[in-house]
Amino acid sequence: QVQLVESGGGSVQPGGSLRLSCEASGSIRTIDAMGWHRQAPGKSREMVAGITDGGSTVYGNSVKGRFTISRDKNTVYLQLNSLKSEDTAVYYCTAVRVVTMDGGSYNELWGQGTLVTVSS
Repeated sequence: QVQLVESGGGSVQPGGSLRLSCEASGSIRTIDAMGWHRQAPGKSREMVAGITDGGSTVYGNSVKGRFTISRDKNTVYLQLNSLKSEDTAVYYCTAVRVVTMDGGSYNELWGQGTLVTVSS
């Protein structure tokens, strides 16, 4: 069984920084892509950033230039800089096309979410 476990959320003042981590645990052979989505109160879920196993990245328009995604094997990180109140949301880690050592696969996995609150 493969699970995604996030950490690093918390409260920060506007202009501050946080670093989120997400580790995929289990008997994993490959993960094609990992990323982050977020959902703010009363809003729909949106893509924040994604990274492939080859290192290609993509960012949502609202976070370009402020957030940086990186990956080390089965762990993905999101560096959040210059945080704004509108970045307040639950941040979810995702993994796409996960292949396990026994030949099993998952199309998409989601973590349980970690709350980021930006407030003065």
